[in-house]
Amino acid sequence: MKKLALHWKIIIGLLLGIVWAVLSGFFGWSEFTTLWIAPWGRIFISLLKLIAIPLVLFSIIGGIVGLGDPKHLGRLGLRTLMLYLLTTIVAVSIGLLIVNVAKPGEWMDKEVRTENRIAYELWAQEEGFAVHDNTNLLAQTSLQDKIEEVAKRRGFNTDEAVEKRLKQVEQQKNNGPLTFIEDMVPNNVFAAMSNNGSMLKIIFFAIFFGIALLFVPDQHSKPIIAVVNGLSEVFLKMVDIIMRGAPFFVFALLAGLVSEMAGDNPAKVFELFKGLSWYSLTVLAGLLLMAFVIYPIIMKFFVKRLSFKSFLKGISPAQVLAFSTSSSAATLPVTIECVEDNLKVDPKVSSFVLPIGATVNMDGTSLYQAVAVMFLAQMHMIDLNFGQQLTIVLTATLASIGSAAIPSAGLVMLMIVLSSVGLNPAWIGIILPVDRILDMVRTVVNVTGDATVSTVIGEVEKKLNMEGDE
Repeated sequence: MKKLALHWKIIIGLLLGIVWAVLSGFFGWSEFTTLWIAPWGRIFISLLKLIAIPLVLFSIIGGIVGLGDPKHLGRLGLRTLMLYLLTTIVAVSIGLLIVNVAKPGEWMDKEVRTENRIAYELWAQEEGFAVHDNTNLLAQTSLQDKIEEVAKRRGFNTDEAVEKRLKQVEQQKNNGPLTFIEDMVPNNVFAAMSNNGSMLKIIFFAIFFGIALLFVPDQHSKPIIAVVNGLSEVFLKMVDIIMRGAPFFVFALLAGLVSEMAGDNPAKVFELFKGLSWYSLTVLAGLLLMAFVIYPIIMKFFVKRLSFKSFLKGISPAQVLAFSTSSSAATLPVTIECVEDNLKVDPKVSSFVLPIGATVNMDGTSLYQAVAVMFLAQMHMIDLNFGQQLTIVLTATLASIGSAAIPSAGLVMLMIVLSSVGLNPAWIGIILPVDRILDMVRTVVNVTGDATVSTVIGEVEKKLNMEGDE
């Protein structure tokens, strides 16, 4: 008898978690759920947070040193990295544009969003995070009675929150224009590693370390590279081990989160799924725009010999496999075959560009992370300002370098992006019910982006070689 695939087990787990939360609301089991089931979901989040920093650190360093000796990379390596970086930034920007226009998180009931906001402030107070002050929630008189009711029930002191928030606003006013860049550079990398909210500092260190390692003589760098690659594999295996228990953990996480949001009122569960429906449509709109507008524009500009219809036909086997496996790495051999045989790209180019793309180019994943963070902020009545959204662009772009080309790796990276703007990484549980289908679609976009860049680089290299022969 064929074993049930892990992703189906996870889907069953999350559905059972939602059903349990609804039943918990009907039969008054919320306290039991909070005390005996929800902790296992928090353990799952803690396990993922445990490996997030080392996974990103060693994956980014390994990805950079995997490019080889910088003296031998030349124009091919530079063009590849620049084009991959450009498409990722465009993807994140499109995601932020769409989610700011559609505002999927604001389609939920105001009462539910208010309770979410109070829960967020409790979490921020416990974790020592600065509370976002952009909505002036506690000053809105129309919501004041509801806020006082929820705050009293949850033991939250609104007077202390207002006073603390005013101090934070005053501190932000005193920040200079380069404070954001200054905060990216750590003065103690070990201190940065002790805080998931300092992920930009860790990414900066990983990139700096990886680049420096490329310039170290082989006899000194090879042992370090071997250790880095070995550690990266160990942490990926830890992800694999944790994910084997994911069906149970996801059940507990969803049961706890949904029960906390709904309490003894199961109607609030359906309010959550109304928001998730708009979130899913927003993500899909961004992914389709990337796949069928941005990539065709790039192809039309650089590759005259190939129509985008022919391009899609040529890579369709890789896209189908990407959709079914949700893994860029598993799809890589088929992608290389399609690009070389169907799109007639030089094997020297495809064998270099595509493996790098499977590691560092995650356009679909980065776009989804941007939309997810903004959606979660909106449903908790948090307005992220331009500087914070810029942080999302940078973190999602740089974290994509360390995003393993395996199913659901984007969830670990999403926790990093959430932490970078002071939001609760446990909120990934809210979007888990719809994550699997979105993961399949964003992997198709990742693979399509890899093939697009590979074809463009191949065409540019061909023209440069022809000009050099003349």
